[in-house]
Amino acid sequence: MSISILDDSREISRIDKSGMLSFCVDASRHCREAEKLTEAVSIEYPTPQTIIVAGAGGSAIGGELMKDWVRDKIAVPVEVCREYSLPAYVNKRTLVFVVSYSGETEEALSILLDAIKNGCMIFCIGSGGRLLEFAEKLDLPNLRVPSGMPSRAALPYLFPPMLIILEKLGLISDVGSELSEAIRVLEKVQDENSPERLFTTNFSKMLASGINGTAPIIYGFGIYRAVSQRYKQQFNENSKVLAKWDFFPELNHNEIMGWEGARECSNGFSTIFLRDKNEPVEIRHRIQITKELMAKEKEKVFDIWSVDGRRLAKMFYAISIGDFTSVYLAILRNVDPTPVKAIATLKERITQSGVKGKVLHELQELCDE
Repeated sequence: MSISILDDSREISRIDKSGMLSFCVDASRHCREAEKLTEAVSIEYPTPQTIIVAGAGGSAIGGELMKDWVRDKIAVPVEVCREYSLPAYVNKRTLVFVVSYSGETEEALSILLDAIKNGCMIFCIGSGGRLLEFAEKLDLPNLRVPSGMPSRAALPYLFPPMLIILEKLGLISDVGSELSEAIRVLEKVQDENSPERLFTTNFSKMLASGINGTAPIIYGFGIYRAVSQRYKQQFNENSKVLAKWDFFPELNHNEIMGWEGARECSNGFSTIFLRDKNEPVEIRHRIQITKELMAKEKEKVFDIWSVDGRRLAKMFYAISIGDFTSVYLAILRNVDPTPVKAIATLKERITQSGVKGKVLHELQELCDE
């Protein structure tokens, strides 16, 4: 499909029937609303010794982003749990964020039950569903965010609130200032990559065109580790293409060998490097050498340079570019970015196992005690 479609508002509306692009454009506003909602929340827990973010898919990536953001800010270990049960080390000094945008995620509800049984400190985030129903019945601190969005588009409501809660618990400070800077950066990138911006001046449209017809591989490092994972997920769900992510320096100890054997099929891949003007010299050297060793045509290798500023602004800039690009790629492929039929079918079929029903029954018994 011709790249001209990306400048045709009628064609964009025809393909993007549910308005996924609107969530990209409104991300900064959603961040502001999330900040206001969370500031009104009251939470009184002692300082946790460990922190776990429990969720899946679009509801879990905020935990990965938080893990990267706080890595050298707090002395408390942070783990993301995508399982049905918590690690063996959890106890009453473990803070568990149970995150499920829909409030119906089977894994999240199972973790909620496990966290209660282990006496953990719990904070729930969702738009409703059984998660918040039980949180309110059991008098657990929670944040109710607006409903009606795909969970992957609700990142502004699922990620920043956790940082604000950590500040309320005295673990970090100055979140408001850094979040305000990140929102200003989001507003700028939204303007520069909006549908109204023509292809020749729109970085995300040009990037989508560059990777069209390939399976994108995204490489990050440091604070861009989970950002690269977010790209992969957005390309999967919005663009409906296979994608992969990895990070430096780990990928230099294994994945780099894959390129040695990929010469015959390398044209089927594109590679995106998430970059930073202030990236450590050791990482910059690794990226340069990796590019030289890859069996790839240069036109299929892309650098995304983040903005100057503090880390939250850098992360949100890169995330927003990826979100826009994934939707523009869907449009180029004549695919509605919003529906995720395979995921919906899978969820419907796994309910037949009875696991979720058993968890809900046990949670209700706790409420009835």
